[in-house]
Amino acid sequence: MKCPFCNNENIRVIDSRPAEDNNAIRRRRQCEACGRRFTTYEKIETIPLMVVKKDESREAYDRSKIEAGVLLACHKRPVSAQDISRLVDEVENEIFNSEEKEIHTTRIGNLVMDKLRELDEVAYVRFSSVYREFKDVNTFLKELEKLYKDRKK
Repeated sequence: MKCPFCNNENIRVIDSRPAEDNNAIRRRRQCEACGRRFTTYEKIETIPLMVVKKDESREAYDRSKIEAGVLLACHKRPVSAQDISRLVDEVENEIFNSEEKEIHTTRIGNLVMDKLRELDEVAYVRFSSVYREFKDVNTFLKELEKLYKDRKK
């Protein structure tokens, strides 16, 4: 860091506090050479997470899309809004903890299905039928049989 007035590199921090929006740190600094004061803001540099779709196109990650899919799957089910929010938070945490810059929709869908399976089996089947694009009743029955067998274990 250099002083914006005299270009000296000997700067000291006088005061640090969160900025108004709590998304940055406001630092009050003073130049050791000229004595002038100035303010800097430090912000975390975030790289947007890109979602790779089935057709290989990319778009920015959007939490609301996961929420909408889960809400639809849980429609008229005994699942609270808090449970849905927690599920989406868990999925989002796993996505961001992977520290990848791109994630495939298949990975997101599988994470959601795993969480829904634990939360509500009917919501899980609803979500998986849309997500996996079940073409006929036989595919639907196979998924139910698999769910039933896993349940017996």
